[in-house]
Amino acid sequence: MIPTVAVGAFIFDGDGRVLLIQRGRDPGKGLWTVPGGRVEFGEPLVEAVRREIREETGLAVEVGPLIEVVERIGGAFHYVILDYLATIRGGALAPGSDVTDARFCAAADLASLPLTDGLLPVLATARAVLHSGRGAAAPASP
Repeated sequence: MIPTVAVGAFIFDGDGRVLLIQRGRDPGKGLWTVPGGRVEFGEPLVEAVRREIREETGLAVEVGPLIEVVERIGGAFHYVILDYLATIRGGALAPGSDVTDARFCAAADLASLPLTDGLLPVLATARAVLHSGRGAAAPASP
């Protein structure tokens, strides 16, 4: 098997809360993480972010800078995940078919949620990029 390329997005509201989804499928069923998923063959990364966010949350986003590249390896999976910053541009928040729940969470809420491994350090990086002013949108894909 070869690794699967995936994308994720860190989306913050005006109060600084981050959008998290509760995974409805394995790997990580029941855990909370940022919305995202697999990149389809021939799909530009920015388009994959937009599609995955729309499918999992009902929101339309503008994709910003790449935050970090993370790798998740488990028994039957190997994901290389490109995490981006994104800004809401429309839609209404509603969990998609492969998501159990979706909500904005304050930093204080995170301690009470079962989170995916490694989420908190990447969240800290996303917050730093957001507050640094480097959160400008990425160029649209061709």
